[in-house]
Amino acid sequence: MSNKQRTDVDYTMSPVDAAGRKSNLSMFMVMLGFTFFSASMWVGQQLAAGLDWWGFVWALVLGGLILAAYTGALGWIGAESGLSLDMLARRSFGTKGSWLPSAMISFTQTGWFGVGLAMFAIPVAKELMGLEVTPDSMPWQGYVLVAIAGILMTASAYFGIKSLTIISYIAVPAVAILGTVAMIMAVRNGDSGLIEQFAKGTKDLGIIAGAGLVVGSFVSGGTATPNFTRFAKSGKVGLWITVVAFFLGNSLMFLFGAVSSIYVGGNDIFEVMLNLNLFYLAVLVLGLNIWTTNDNALYSSGLGLSNIFGLSKKTMVILSGIIGTVAAVWLYWNFCGWLNVLNCTLPPVGIILILHYFTNRGKEVKEKVVDWSAVLGVVVGAVVANLVHWGFASINGMVVAALIWGIGQMIAKRK
Repeated sequence: MSNKQRTDVDYTMSPVDAAGRKSNLSMFMVMLGFTFFSASMWVGQQLAAGLDWWGFVWALVLGGLILAAYTGALGWIGAESGLSLDMLARRSFGTKGSWLPSAMISFTQTGWFGVGLAMFAIPVAKELMGLEVTPDSMPWQGYVLVAIAGILMTASAYFGIKSLTIISYIAVPAVAILGTVAMIMAVRNGDSGLIEQFAKGTKDLGIIAGAGLVVGSFVSGGTATPNFTRFAKSGKVGLWITVVAFFLGNSLMFLFGAVSSIYVGGNDIFEVMLNLNLFYLAVLVLGLNIWTTNDNALYSSGLGLSNIFGLSKKTMVILSGIIGTVAAVWLYWNFCGWLNVLNCTLPPVGIILILHYFTNRGKEVKEKVVDWSAVLGVVVGAVVANLVHWGFASINGMVVAALIWGIGQMIAKRK
């Protein structure tokens, strides 16, 4: 093993070797923590508003299966190859062509990191500190909260997979247990049972549309799955840990959001816990919930920028953390819509990585400078995903990207 491999515990530019692989439990905690995303609770609120209980359940099952198939394939690839998303992209997009997916993942993940910081700071400033926060006004105490959270979450991403694992071991049980207890308390304190409460209101969302919301909620973040499963023991372990963790974690977040919406009118478990007078536990759960996703997002951003600029992952994590922290409040009020648009650009990247890997599995792959069919597939797939309002946006984008990439590969073989 080279000295570079021994000192680079995150294997930024090389496959993870046997010494770098993590236990199954550690990988499960990291992947489950990755899915603990507060914005997914907003989707749970939308599902509860538009679906009855059984519609909600079937939307979770259908959307979860689609999401599990996509992320599970990427989980297998990451674990079997030991390569990050960006190193896999160098094979399928070319050494310089990989800059496109690396830039896309870095930009979106840095953006969501900043949004996550504000998602912590703004509710705490409003609910617990009694401050007035509007899109035009943020008290200085709110910025202090953003800065503190930004420093802590950047630090865990800076120290890499080991610190991500430690945070996950702390946060996952705490959020799952405390959130579930608060949810049960909310149901018991309500005027009616869960099924009856779900039945109230205008139910104008179909199961297919609901499943589309489930898929869209985390399909972009799920594209970064290889960055974490590459530390798993084998391809099968990477597959099953990803499938189980994503299905459980996302479903729990949707349920938290749905229950909070139909019982207290909020959009996440933080507001449920406030309603139950669990003030300090509410802050703890909110912070840990956001932390487990934010440090993973920043970690992916650092790897992507490292591929583009050739600098260390740690340097790029610090840079991304600074940008995300400084822009956090602005991103929260102004950029969530754009980030959702950009989310549609990442699934085409993932499907091309999957197709390229399995069609070249076991073969010697010579890296190109730019694979134009892959680049064109992502660009056109992203446009279709954003403009075609039929079916599942992410799947539309993936299908188009796959077709363009496949045609390009056939043309290249005939030359």
